[in-house]
Amino acid sequence: MLGNFYTGDPSTKSSHDLARALAELEKMKQQNEELRRMADELRYGVQMSQDVDRVSLLQEQLAKCESDANSNKQQAPVGSLDSPSKKHEQLQRKLEDGVRELWFLVKAQLKLMKSDSQASSVKDRIDNLLTDVGDHQRTILADAQQLRDADGGLAWRQREAHALQDLVQRRLHYLQNPKDCSKAKKLLCNLNKGCGYGCQLHHVVYCFMVAYGTERTMILNSQGWRYSSGGWEKVFLPLSETCTDPSGSSRGPWKGEKSKDTQVVEMPIVDSIYPRPPYLPLGIPEDLSDRLLRLHGNPSVWFIAQFVLYLQRYQPYLQQDIEETAQKLGFKHPIVGIHVRRTDKINTEAAYHSIAEYMEWVEEYYQLLQKTQEVKKKRVYLATDEPNLLTEAQKQYPEYDFVSDNAISKSAGLSSRYTDSALRGVIIDIHFLAHSDYLVCTFSSQVCRVAYEIMQTLKPDAAANFHSLDDIYYFGGQGDHNQVAIAKHEPRNQQEIYLEQGDELGVAGNHWDGYSKGVNRRTHKSGLYPSYKVEEKIELVKYPTYPEVEESS
Repeated sequence: MLGNFYTGDPSTKSSHDLARALAELEKMKQQNEELRRMADELRYGVQMSQDVDRVSLLQEQLAKCESDANSNKQQAPVGSLDSPSKKHEQLQRKLEDGVRELWFLVKAQLKLMKSDSQASSVKDRIDNLLTDVGDHQRTILADAQQLRDADGGLAWRQREAHALQDLVQRRLHYLQNPKDCSKAKKLLCNLNKGCGYGCQLHHVVYCFMVAYGTERTMILNSQGWRYSSGGWEKVFLPLSETCTDPSGSSRGPWKGEKSKDTQVVEMPIVDSIYPRPPYLPLGIPEDLSDRLLRLHGNPSVWFIAQFVLYLQRYQPYLQQDIEETAQKLGFKHPIVGIHVRRTDKINTEAAYHSIAEYMEWVEEYYQLLQKTQEVKKKRVYLATDEPNLLTEAQKQYPEYDFVSDNAISKSAGLSSRYTDSALRGVIIDIHFLAHSDYLVCTFSSQVCRVAYEIMQTLKPDAAANFHSLDDIYYFGGQGDHNQVAIAKHEPRNQQEIYLEQGDELGVAGNHWDGYSKGVNRRTHKSGLYPSYKVEEKIELVKYPTYPEVEESS
């Protein structure tokens, strides 16, 4: 039912299970005390001689409760008592992010010094310094990551990630399968946005998030889909098993709270929605926030990914096709996925990036990986809309094993982009990019962002498993992306802005050189500031909690 989402070890118990076990123990303790009281009253009461059998029965029940309590106590997941705290996890991620940002800064500055220098001896010293400092930061990062996974840390993350994902997926299934479709409130989403696959998928995700927030079953109208005349269900499973009828007693466009009594609400594209609902990225559900902030480095993306996961549950024939393609191409781990976008997007939505720019970060990943394991073969999954790029990459980097399908690259061309073969190609590319161990791409690309989202459903926390050559992650039509200054910053040139601790900043981007760009909402000044002097401000949204759906034990 839930498709190909991440699964952990079902035999282990999460820290949430421990809380349940302790609650059960407390309940049994209260029962024991009540039974003891009743037994004592009967034992010493005036009618004791008439109630010997009742006393015996109560004593038997008492003994059974004590036995059950001892049994549960022995079976309680002891390791969960040592699961890391929220503060521990956040500090650990802050440490790792700080090491990366420091390397971005040092690397960028040393490269500038090298380009400015005319002396070959200075350039040689800078090259040696880049090598030594790079190796040093990778050693620190590898140690930090191993420390994070030690003493049951990895096992806890796997359990908690599985538990949270399972809970949200079952909530979505409950929402999408009302008992009486004729009476259910519905949200109608038309798959008619004039853009590419990733953009259209994100349009449906936005509809789905609003449906989840307003407790409406989402009906997807995909008739006449530009990618396939068969509609969404040609490649993916139906969104509902019980409710696909868009009719209702009343129908109208989205009007926010004024639409609450309308049975069928039609959604516009996110760019023109008014009033804007609170149920938009990058907010996360308040009821899951404490667990998400503890578990994941980017809770906003994790939550978006849950909707992508539910939407992209493959039809059986497509699942088989993907498995056969993986065998044919030799898709094996370790592997880095790179998405090189060319053709129509260059110089309009994105800048041109050479294959060398991607491979720099591929090599960075493998050098880090070699700190903790032997790497016999360095594989790269290449997804691109430029068919000639595979040959170019193989010639320039013979030490790498490039995994790619040129037929998919050709189908991504402008002349054949909106065909069944092109749809298959983009789905397969996204699948293998998401299943890679690390992703190098441009976040200006919707395909890249979709792959990054799906990656979060396959690992406990893959928030840092990427490098973008341009933008930071964003979702079209999202709410404000804010950060908070955690340290004062005095600008050293006209490009930088002043920060006081506690200032809120609207984020414009990360330059991947130790600095980010944004606007200080207190001073209204825009400019650069050190990335390590801020932290993310995650917006908490009061989504419905769906009490009808209990968490699996």
